[in-house]
Amino acid sequence: MNDLRELYQETIFDHYRQPRNFGRLEGANRRAEGYNPLCGDKVTLYLQVEDGVIKDASFEGSGCAISTASASLMTENIKGKREADALHLLDKFHGLVTGTATADDLGKLAVLAGVREFPQRVKCATLAWHTMQAALANVEEPVTTE
Repeated sequence: MNDLRELYQETIFDHYRQPRNFGRLEGANRRAEGYNPLCGDKVTLYLQVEDGVIKDASFEGSGCAISTASASLMTENIKGKREADALHLLDKFHGLVTGTATADDLGKLAVLAGVREFPQRVKCATLAWHTMQAALANVEEPVTTE
């Protein structure tokens, strides 16, 4: 079990140190901002959506290792998905980090399952996800975890 926990921590820190899809996305037609006042995480999410499919995704911002890794992993996972499938993935991920669901069918996202042991960090892990939901709905006001 400790080996698995170490692997998960390595993956989180890898995505924190070298986030995938980091930077402004040229050609984005959806955008949303998110803020977690609890620990100061900020994220701007950019999506390119065509015919109901997320063709590309990226993010900018600053935050803790969990929020950055979550945004990095999320952008990797939503590319190529239909909007409805990305929102379904949000529900499954939220269940994972709150302890109401298992990691079944979540692939690499399972590395964030340990967040459920630290309820105060759930907002860090879900910030990018709620920001994605806002971007898909064209919500202009910043998303907050409060």
